[in-house]
Amino acid sequence: MPTPPLSAYLYPVLLLVASNVFMTFAWYGHLKYRSAPLLAVILVSWGIAFFEYCLQVPGNRLGAAVYSAPQLKGMQEVITLLVFAGFSAVYLGQPLKWNHWAAFALIVLAALLMFKE
Repeated sequence: MPTPPLSAYLYPVLLLVASNVFMTFAWYGHLKYRSAPLLAVILVSWGIAFFEYCLQVPGNRLGAAVYSAPQLKGMQEVITLLVFAGFSAVYLGQPLKWNHWAAFALIVLAALLMFKE
């Protein structure tokens, strides 16, 4: 059986990273605007989440050709943590502390176990 091209492994990761940027803004971006009406925040978040799904669904669909579903989920968790760490520090001005990084490291270790045969 021929080995899939590098793009088969890379494109899903890139799509999942891009989708996660949108999802992080949808879930946490409103925290910077706490005085905004809740209904408005919900509607804006739904609008942002639409674009997240437009990237996440094809990312998982393409990824299923070379990764198992548990591997895709583990990968998504690590991507989520990395995107959130940058978002929290840069956008929200709330850098992560040592205990957050330690907890994230344990989650990364758990996700790596998904790739162990």
